[in-house]
Amino acid sequence: MTDDTQDALVIFTPSGKRGRFAHGTPVLTAARQLGVDLDSVCGGRGICSKCQITPGYGEFSKHGVTVEADALTEWNAVEERYKSKRGMIDGRRLGCQAKVMGDVVIDVPPESQVHKQVIRKSASQRDIVMDPATRALYVEVAEPDMHEPTGDFERLVTALQQQWGVGEVAAELPILRRLQPALRKGNWSVTVALHKGNHDARHRILDIWPGFHEGKIYGLAIDLGSTTIAAHLCDLHDGSVLASSGVMNPQIRFGEDLMSRVSYAMMNPGGDVEMTAAVRTALNGLVQAIATEAKIVPTSIYEITFVCNPVMHHLLLGIDPVELGQAPFALATSGSLVLDAADLDIKAVNPAARVYILPCIAGHVGADCAAVALSEEPNKSKEMVLIVDVGTNAELLLGNETRVLACSSPTGPAFEGAQISSGQRAAPGAIERVEIDPISKEPRFRVIGSDLWSNDPGFVAATESTGITGICGSGIIEAVAEMRMAGLVDQGGLIGGADQTGTPRCIPEGRTHSYVLHDGSATGGPLITVTQGDIRAIQLAKAALYAGAKLLMDEMQIETVEKVVLAGAFGAHISPKHAMVLGMIPDVRLNKVISAGNAAGTGARIALCNVAARDYIEDTVHHIHKVETAIEPRFQEHFVNASAIPNAVDTFPELSQIVTLPQVSFNTAGAGSGGRRRRG
Repeated sequence: MTDDTQDALVIFTPSGKRGRFAHGTPVLTAARQLGVDLDSVCGGRGICSKCQITPGYGEFSKHGVTVEADALTEWNAVEERYKSKRGMIDGRRLGCQAKVMGDVVIDVPPESQVHKQVIRKSASQRDIVMDPATRALYVEVAEPDMHEPTGDFERLVTALQQQWGVGEVAAELPILRRLQPALRKGNWSVTVALHKGNHDARHRILDIWPGFHEGKIYGLAIDLGSTTIAAHLCDLHDGSVLASSGVMNPQIRFGEDLMSRVSYAMMNPGGDVEMTAAVRTALNGLVQAIATEAKIVPTSIYEITFVCNPVMHHLLLGIDPVELGQAPFALATSGSLVLDAADLDIKAVNPAARVYILPCIAGHVGADCAAVALSEEPNKSKEMVLIVDVGTNAELLLGNETRVLACSSPTGPAFEGAQISSGQRAAPGAIERVEIDPISKEPRFRVIGSDLWSNDPGFVAATESTGITGICGSGIIEAVAEMRMAGLVDQGGLIGGADQTGTPRCIPEGRTHSYVLHDGSATGGPLITVTQGDIRAIQLAKAALYAGAKLLMDEMQIETVEKVVLAGAFGAHISPKHAMVLGMIPDVRLNKVISAGNAAGTGARIALCNVAARDYIEDTVHHIHKVETAIEPRFQEHFVNASAIPNAVDTFPELSQIVTLPQVSFNTAGAGSGGRRRRG
């Protein structure tokens, strides 16, 4: 039997937190007092069942306690009712119903932890601690009293303060209109969707339901890129991703890169308004599509976080980006923003939905780069790490726990298959992997939608439905790198002729040559070649990327980096070896080149699921030093050197240990020095 004469020792696992409590103390109360991660939506009334726990009985030598069978109060009617209706794992108890009667060890299972861990599917495998700005809370409100006259809303606020420790609370008129019917229908209990403002700002009630509402609330994390818009639909209770989807950014029709869109706004009165309307229309369509995919109603989406580069940031907000097209590249605002979704004409979500936009770092280094910093945390790295978010406009971060630098570099859309003769977006039928035999010069490739190589048995049948339609970004990178390793392209980027390379696949095209990757013309398919123009487009893009990295290294006064992280949805598909052969990234051991997937999107998801992360990144951006590539005189020098494949002056000792590049030159006419011009 337990001893009723003294307080009981309560030990929680896996946290290891412990304390002594008077007999009769509910386990949920003990957990709250110790700061144990035990969930409860209903405030301990036995309604939500979120506070399930598993008591342990017997001897626990590690903890120095023996738990008797009567350490908790007996199973009660509330627990029996819940288990009979919805089921509960044998051995589980409800923390709000079970009371401490003796020394006890209590395990809090993962599904009962309010700060649930969501494992990232990336190299860093870092967890997201759940603490969203928007959450559902159940409250019981005092009935009106003629002797103490107060409004229903004021009594609701009092209940929120007393039962949940909520500070100031506000509600818009549509909520006030629904408040009294909801209270009376719920017998003076309601569930509210409550949004917590940043920096201890006033809370806002976004929705209200009678009684205990079991419906889920959702949020969207959106990476608004120049070329694509990617979104993750998340459950705001546990952070799980229900669906991910993306659409092309319709602003492409106004210009493929950022500066061309700024120019469009400069040259066309009202052009910025057109582009803003286009992207907002696309966002509404994306919301509808992702909600349909997840089989939820769009109005159950109560919050959106956005990350985007500065130009997209301004166009989303409806701000003319003209100042971003000329020095000193001034942003209208660089801080984070909290808005109503309605302010951005996003009407597909709940009418009261809120928007959080992460802060920008500087004029050409935006909230997307801040999101990468939030996701990858270079400021906590002991190694000198270079993080490259590859896209139409690449963002780079370089640093460690002592200092972090950032810059952007105008790579253009070539890495995404644009400006390439047979280029296309990543879609079924697009060539995504390429290998070229260095002896026979014959290629083989894989296309999206099939795991077979083109020389494997069954390849033709496997690709019959998709066909072989073109080459995407990862495919063109591998193709050019493989051509360099096979001696089909020289250091300056020139493609040799058939007589120089020894293969009839190198065909004349005007005054230059092209390499035939796939000829489907006999059956009505396309002739897919890598042209001299394609090589030049890749040279320009990779030279801009490498020059940006070199500028950061100059500023940091280092010659090498210790680790390279490739971020961005495209970065996840880049082969580190091929990227280094091209000279896209500095020389480093291949096992120190890792992919972080869509790190900007992950940063947006972290900010959606954890309100403290917002404070963290808002502070962090002030400690990141911006290097402006557009006005740095050494950028041009680095760019010219980086136009060669892999580089005209920098040696790649790590690469040379695994790859020997042929010493060939096809510049017999003294022309074609390797794309020595700078992107505008």
